[in-house]
Amino acid sequence: MPDDVAAARAAAEERSAFSHPPVDPDATAPYGDLPDQVIDFYAPRVQVGPGGPVPLVVVLHGGAWRAAHDRRHVTPFADFLARRGFAVASVEYRRGGDTAEGTAGAAGAVRTAGAVGTAPAAGRWPDTFDDVAAALDALPALVREVLPQGDPRRTVLVGHSAGGHLALWAAARHLLPADAPWRTDRPAPLRGVVALAPIADLAVADKLDVCGGATRQLLGADDLFEQRRPYADPALLLPTGIATTLVQGRADRVVPQAVAEAYADAAAKAGEVVGLTLLADVGHFPLIDPVADACAVVAEEIAQLAW
Repeated sequence: MPDDVAAARAAAEERSAFSHPPVDPDATAPYGDLPDQVIDFYAPRVQVGPGGPVPLVVVLHGGAWRAAHDRRHVTPFADFLARRGFAVASVEYRRGGDTAEGTAGAAGAVRTAGAVGTAPAAGRWPDTFDDVAAALDALPALVREVLPQGDPRRTVLVGHSAGGHLALWAAARHLLPADAPWRTDRPAPLRGVVALAPIADLAVADKLDVCGGATRQLLGADDLFEQRRPYADPALLLPTGIATTLVQGRADRVVPQAVAEAYADAAAKAGEVVGLTLLADVGHFPLIDPVADACAVVAEEIAQLAW
């Protein structure tokens, strides 16, 4: 396909995904004291199955870890999943792009090096990771309080793009280095992970200059990038022992197919089978666009793990 035609199609897909009005959640609850440390909750709109609590889908939005893109753009996607009978929790987290002082603390030089000063354009080290870990740790209690229709014992973690990276990372916290402040003693109690066009291998994404160098902005330049990768790169945190599926458009011009394939290859080398669903003639945004056929495929992939 000629580049101009492919670019026009990608632009049309993006317009469609962002054309839907935001859908207000049924409830919002904080998991911390800062404005971005909140989770939106969507109750299931229909009853599927015999009744009682339903599987919980936790959504981590994308946007290259940048402040310009918050959870509002995935509210139609969250509502779409709620209309499929899921309970949904959509997590907000701190992103890069504003000016803030970094924090020092538990992970020694890996945590503190380069952390003081202006926040990077993509992500905030270590704040973005702090928030995702804290949100998932707080989620079971919040679900019991705010969304009793959801069953935390049947949780599927879903992330799109940069959120796909965070979902894969969150499922691998038990494999983090021993000095990582986010490390857990055991695997997360998840039914599975569905990562949508994820930035799943930070080294490959860096070589391909995904999202304008976002991965290097997230971790830091030069030596910091390699120093922090063992703490942040899902492709280095395998095997997780958690059922994982990647859904990727073959026509994705934002996060190319090669990134997902690199993660799947790394998993195979680690002795783990990761599902990789490749969708022909699909770009980056139809995966979260409720009117796109690709979004229905995503819902089916989630259902296969959840139910």
